[in-house]
Amino acid sequence: MDERPARRIRLTLAYDGTEFAGWQIQPDLTTIQGELERALAEIEGGPVAVAGSGRTDAGVHAEAQVAACTIHNRIPEVNLRMALNRLLPRSIRVLEAREVRQDFHPRFQAVSKTYFYRIWREEICPPLRRFAVYHYPYPLDEARMEALAPLFEGEHDFSAFAAADEKDALGQSKVRRIFSAGMAREGPELVFRVRGSGFLKHMVRMMTGTLIEAGKGNVGEADLRARLRAGFPGKAGPAVPGRGLCLMEVEYPPGADGPC
Repeated sequence: MDERPARRIRLTLAYDGTEFAGWQIQPDLTTIQGELERALAEIEGGPVAVAGSGRTDAGVHAEAQVAACTIHNRIPEVNLRMALNRLLPRSIRVLEAREVRQDFHPRFQAVSKTYFYRIWREEICPPLRRFAVYHYPYPLDEARMEALAPLFEGEHDFSAFAAADEKDALGQSKVRRIFSAGMAREGPELVFRVRGSGFLKHMVRMMTGTLIEAGKGNVGEADLRARLRAGFPGKAGPAVPGRGLCLMEVEYPPGADGPC
């Protein structure tokens, strides 16, 4: 047993998810969590378990994912960040590493997450943007999409906006609270911004896909409201590709991730 005092470390990460099979460790696949645990084990000299604020899907990116681990190594925080960035692939960067309270958990204590989904609307998508946006140059009623996006706000049953998950057998609630939801044009991109208490598997991708169906004229206000009610049969709409999605921010109550 390591007799050195345990240290709880909060990590803030940015990553390009293109080459990864998502956040969560999976057998024989390269994942963000797996790469972090590999790098930390090299520094610690033994296995290190990493918990994240949530599981991003294959191809999904992050500007500020939050993770935490417990180590015994006395390496200073700045040096830990530098060491991790030397050991990690260039597509994963540790932006900050700092010691926090022992009871900090990045998922259970999070109070909100913010995601952006970017749709490239012009005919030609620049090669350097192709893995960060969903290229959709076809006709859409963008004003209709912008008008319907705020209907997601509030507390709703998002069962119709969730992909099948291994946790479904637990019978957990699929009610989530969306604090803000909006869609707006930014130059060649149509950006869906959503901030909520938590998100189900593929939820933001299916919300975006439903708005695209609205832009195509296939979904109206009454249709969208119906999809937000418990008991809606089937799924709300197709999930758009993961590459356009990015986790932008994870928020915590004051003091939850404070110093130890």
